[in-house]
Amino acid sequence: MEFRHLGRSGLLVSEISYGNWITHGSQVEEDAALACVRAALEEGITTFDTADVYAGTRAEAVLGRALKDERRAGLEIFTKVYWPTGDGRNDRGLSRKHIMESINGSLQRLGTDYVDLYQAHRYDYATPLEETMTAFADIVRQGKALYIGVSEWRASEIREAAALAKELNIQLVSSQPQYNMLWRVIEAEVIPTSEELGLSQIVWSPIRQGILTGKYLPGQPPPAGSRATDEKSGAHFMSNLVSDEETLTRVQQLKPLADAAGLTMAQLAVAWVLQNPNVASAIVGASRPEQVRDNVKAAGVKLDVELMKRIDEVLDPVIERDPAKTASPASRP
Repeated sequence: MEFRHLGRSGLLVSEISYGNWITHGSQVEEDAALACVRAALEEGITTFDTADVYAGTRAEAVLGRALKDERRAGLEIFTKVYWPTGDGRNDRGLSRKHIMESINGSLQRLGTDYVDLYQAHRYDYATPLEETMTAFADIVRQGKALYIGVSEWRASEIREAAALAKELNIQLVSSQPQYNMLWRVIEAEVIPTSEELGLSQIVWSPIRQGILTGKYLPGQPPPAGSRATDEKSGAHFMSNLVSDEETLTRVQQLKPLADAAGLTMAQLAVAWVLQNPNVASAIVGASRPEQVRDNVKAAGVKLDVELMKRIDEVLDPVIERDPAKTASPASRP
């Protein structure tokens, strides 16, 4: 495993991080989830990402149990706040009330006194940014979080938050967007802004919900047992992706490129995002330990210029680049 600094901070994170968005507490049983975390640890992953909303708070609890016997100082544990975690009017968003209550719930479920990174899971247009950032600053000063990050924020929003973080003397170090060969909406604005301000990207969906593994074939139904066939593992997220014949056809053209590089298609996809120097870590999820062990082989891989160019040529007509696609809900969910 290789490690990179998170933003301009001194914090090192593993190039491959383990996330449990739609697996722990929903898709897989706890024994399987624990086996995946064990595989991640054995492969050198030290960075673990979750959120209070995942599986209705159950994902945090599963991760906490999976890591309870590990040396806390040897781990980087990340979680997030924004999406609803209850039925009350204030059980959502980035108000001071919700942030303060949410961090306490997350710490209890994770079985830890602090998280290394606490992230705003979306931008909350119903709360003044000053209120959100002041609440984050108080959490840092209370020792409940060491660093602050955001997820799926636009460049202008990151810039405003960074200015407030500087005033409040706290470290805003990261952005967590979707980023992969097919979804490059952060390249035009978010990455240049982050580079200027000293933030890194912690990217999710580096294999585009499994599309970039090549297992979804054009003109054929999704393979049995895949995420696209399992309602608990996000089939509704996959419906448009697996019906996009042109994208699936072009993804198949990546297979000889991966073979020539001595990589699986999943490894190629994860390695591709890590070629961007502003990416500190790529989040991988898994329902089986062997998926973790396969993906982690992308750490430290260097892709040559010609291969990167060829990937662009193959995928160019189906790459999404519109920076406006980075968006938070206009109103609280």
